[in-house]
Amino acid sequence: MALTMEEIYDEILKEGGKTPSLKVKETANRFPEKIAMRYKEYGLWQETTYSDFWLKSNYLSMGLKFYGIEKGDSVAIHSENRPEWFIADIGIQSIGSISVGLYPSNPPSEVQYLLSHSETKVLFAEDQEQVDKVLEVIDSLPMLQKIIFFEERGLYNYDNPKLIYFEDFLKLGEEEFNRNPDYVNSMLNKIEDDDVAFLVYTSGTTGPPKGSMITHGNISWVASQIPNFSLVENIKATEPQFLSYLPLCHIFGRLTDLLIATHTLATINFAESIDTVQADLIEVQPTIFPAVPRILEKMHSGAMVKMRDASFLKRILFKISMYFGYKGAERKLNNSFNDLIAKIYLFIGWLLSFRTLRKKLGLSKAETAISGAAPIAPEILKFFMALGVPIFEGYGMTENCGYASGNNDKKIKLGTVGVPNHGMEIKLAEDGEILTRGGAVFKGYFKNEIATKETIDEDGWLHTGDVGVFDGEFLKIIDRKKDIIITSGGKNVSPSEIENKIKVSPFIKDAIVIGDKRKYLTALICIEFDTVSNWALRKSIPHTTYRDLSEKEEVKDLVWREIQKANENTSSLEIRKFRMIPKELDHEEGELTATQKIKRNVLIEQFKELIEDMY
Repeated sequence: MALTMEEIYDEILKEGGKTPSLKVKETANRFPEKIAMRYKEYGLWQETTYSDFWLKSNYLSMGLKFYGIEKGDSVAIHSENRPEWFIADIGIQSIGSISVGLYPSNPPSEVQYLLSHSETKVLFAEDQEQVDKVLEVIDSLPMLQKIIFFEERGLYNYDNPKLIYFEDFLKLGEEEFNRNPDYVNSMLNKIEDDDVAFLVYTSGTTGPPKGSMITHGNISWVASQIPNFSLVENIKATEPQFLSYLPLCHIFGRLTDLLIATHTLATINFAESIDTVQADLIEVQPTIFPAVPRILEKMHSGAMVKMRDASFLKRILFKISMYFGYKGAERKLNNSFNDLIAKIYLFIGWLLSFRTLRKKLGLSKAETAISGAAPIAPEILKFFMALGVPIFEGYGMTENCGYASGNNDKKIKLGTVGVPNHGMEIKLAEDGEILTRGGAVFKGYFKNEIATKETIDEDGWLHTGDVGVFDGEFLKIIDRKKDIIITSGGKNVSPSEIENKIKVSPFIKDAIVIGDKRKYLTALICIEFDTVSNWALRKSIPHTTYRDLSEKEEVKDLVWREIQKANENTSSLEIRKFRMIPKELDHEEGELTATQKIKRNVLIEQFKELIEDMY
């Protein structure tokens, strides 16, 4: 019999937080037929129970033991989100080994650095693409003993002795398990709070990535706070559904898809690929929707473009729905989420237009949603609230397990990242830097004591590198300390605030504000190719490539009008000039981090001629 959410919360409060390994084991014992994961194979959904999940993780643990992996050894996973990722992660952590996640987009040079720095002994690689990357740098990885690949396709003729197919590896582990079935449980019982569970490498915007050591104590402490999460407080469904698409090597994906999911007995549905997320959302219609701003911005721009192309009647209904939706959103923000009139306004919007739109966005069953990992414009959040899907912006970073502050349905203020989360302390240093303290603060950086001492002071305060202010009890992020612009006139400017205002436009994908030690502000702009291309076709503007489209005078005029709108809505200095970046930014070319954050210094150097031309 399925537990209600209230019963699950009661148990969590009574028993305290647990690591994902302990939680999966417990669920496998109590509810063996409960569906843990769903994934597509040849277009059909396949299911894995919690019992199978735990058993396969045990086989994997025993396979690692066969190859000499012990407590404290590093084992890496280089793959898109898929069930094998979770099975490997749980199997690694269950015996006290350290799980190391790599982004699927990491090029060979970064693979070499991450595997070498983490002292990885065994690597789980998804397919031929990821295997080829590590084989390209294998000679510089003497500690790497084994490469286990999830997919056989394209690898049949590879004869490297370090390679082994995942299914063969599991069979080997199963034989070991049958010989010693108590080994995993005995190792699980020996794990202490201070033991490192996994390494999460920083995005490396200013230098080589640093390996953040997240301990078993960190994740069990965060798990103990789950009943207080705004992300799960509002779940009414007894069968929560998650869509796993956020990178699992990032703390946000790990927090939502594994820790929260296992503690709410959720079913994790894996997106087929990063390119099919929108289609998978429509099919799954998840109960909880964690998202990064880029996803929400794309959904917003896509909805607005489709409305422009819709029939006259649909456009009229949409405008009326938006009127009532925004009225309802404003009442919720100003009064209460239980405001009766607000609910009536939102119901009218839902009835006229938003019922269909929410379904097409994959949010028809979303009880709650959260935005994290980067700043987002309040206008985007207000749009979704008008649709009846409140998205609560939260704040955290790898070094505090992504758990610092957040908005919720009882306390919310758009433009802020909410109030301190339960159990976390937040204060501001003299220069405005945000400091956090609590059980979520990490152990330190792997093999980097200097950086650790610079980040965690003697009193246990984590120095985040972000500058903020308190608006009453609400925390507002100004910007990264290193990114604050000081103009030649001495004016302090937050580039991210202006950039987010510009990116509200469905036509603009990225904006980089320039102006440090300059007389005025300028911007480098990347267009949203699909949206602008659609606009250009409707205007009968011929074009071919991204560069060709971005160089059209009509497109430049369009972008300037969008920048002027942003200028009118910002409290900062206005953008006086802009230039179009003539290409789409790419991680492999070093312009973006693996989490799609802009490497500001790289772009300023790369496009310095465009910048100088504006001054």
